Amino acid sequence: MHMQLLRNDRVVMYDRTDFGLSKLPLPNGKCRYDPRDTALKVDCTAHSLEYDVLTNKFRALMVQTDVWCSSGAVVPNGNLVQTGGFNDGERKVRVFSPCRTCDWQEIPNGLAVRRWYASNHILPDGRQIVVGGRRQFNYEFVPKTIAANTFNLPFLSETHDSQAENNLYPFLFLNIDGNLFVFANNRAILLDYMKNKVVKTYPTIPGGEPRSYPSTGSAVLLPLKNLKAPAIEAEVLVCGGAPKGSFFQAKFKKTFIGALNTCARIKITDPNPQWEMETMPLARVMGDMVLLPNGNVLVINGAGSGTAGWEFGRNPVLNPVMYKPDNKIGTRFETQNPTTIPRLYHSSAALLRDGRVLVGGSNPHVYYNFTGVLFPTELSLEAFSPAYLDARFNNIRPTIIAPKSIAGIKYGQKLTVQVVIAAGKVSENQVSVTMVAPPFNTHSFSMNQRLLVLGNDKVTSREKSMYNIDVTAPRSGKIAPTGFYLLFVVHTGIPSKGIWVKLQ
Repeated sequence: MHMQLLRNDRVVMYDRTDFGLSKLPLPNGKCRYDPRDTALKVDCTAHSLEYDVLTNKFRALMVQTDVWCSSGAVVPNGNLVQTGGFNDGERKVRVFSPCRTCDWQEIPNGLAVRRWYASNHILPDGRQIVVGGRRQFNYEFVPKTIAANTFNLPFLSETHDSQAENNLYPFLFLNIDGNLFVFANNRAILLDYMKNKVVKTYPTIPGGEPRSYPSTGSAVLLPLKNLKAPAIEAEVLVCGGAPKGSFFQAKFKKTFIGALNTCARIKITDPNPQWEMETMPLARVMGDMVLLPNGNVLVINGAGSGTAGWEFGRNPVLNPVMYKPDNKIGTRFETQNPTTIPRLYHSSAALLRDGRVLVGGSNPHVYYNFTGVLFPTELSLEAFSPAYLDARFNNIRPTIIAPKSIAGIKYGQKLTVQVVIAAGKVSENQVSVTMVAPPFNTHSFSMNQRLLVLGNDKVTSREKSMYNIDVTAPRSGKIAPTGFYLLFVVHTGIPSKGIWVKLQ
């Protein structure tokens, strides 16, 4: 249900404590005692784990209270800070540190109000902003070092649909001016969160169909480019969702309306921004959108009809779709090879350092349910390998030789990355450096997902197919909040494996 890659190449996953017994026991006789849990007061099984990508092994973790439908982000020191949940977990803040023996730590009442189906974003000062949630038309900050209270956000009540909501898990993106782009339902605002002031109101997406939970579409901030320019453009892409009335029809009529097959794209930095509509090859609700190191967007998981919610999705969409944002409109989508495993409600996806996309989950049931249902609870993990991993590209694929990682990059710092590219002569315009912020993924939205195209300042040929690539780090925390990133070298669209770097 929730997934986050950490700087040690391990992925933390968790679902909820009130599903009942899982199939993974807690170690060393551990048990969770929770008199308020709605399923089990004593539970000796895990509802969270840490997956080691490099060894393909996992270990059980223990959450103390219910983390169902929560949110989170990796903060500048590399810890995963998770917020909210359900029942006795609704105001908790939880911290997971990336070490071999670490487990979840809880902060009671770390939130000012209950947060269930909220969204988070890291800010330039390292704090998280936590926006919305069920019956919460406001936002707050974590930790409470500067502002301890909540701040009303009428936009969230204005985008709330009766009987369906359609404004949960709002899509949040930090704009290059430091303000926050907030999308809910079918429209968006630009929020000065420090002054609690809406500084721009964007038009409604043409057609007015909802894109937010439970009419769950997905969204990304497209790669940020030309980072040395005085004015940087920022674009948002919103894809899929479910038509108006879909949730009501699925819940009360058992009728599953076909999902939306459109995407809407907007330059949020334009003085007069307008949505540009595109048509996907496949309609999709509950899809995930993952930024790849070469700047393309993978659309994966989801259903062809219905909505998010218990048993409300039908017609699994097994084929991922690749979106190439730099192509001309009408030529941006490419359908990819299918999986055989339906990934519906409560699925997740995350980019890995080797360029694959880890996919897991799918449990559209109130409890774990493995038999006698249309779509059983799915316990498998699989990886989607984009075409750039094909062996035929090995001779043009960069291999980063040095550094192996970078502990601290200052804003605006010059750095050199040394690579080997086996192919013949490499020209400067074929090579680019990118940085990706690994996001917190849940409910079809990857929070804090961000890709920066650093390009290159200079490419110098060395001996034996070796090249030095000079590059400049982003200039401020408004463009790239401080924290851990994956750095890739991309040659003619083919990325290297990433290295971990810390921007500060």
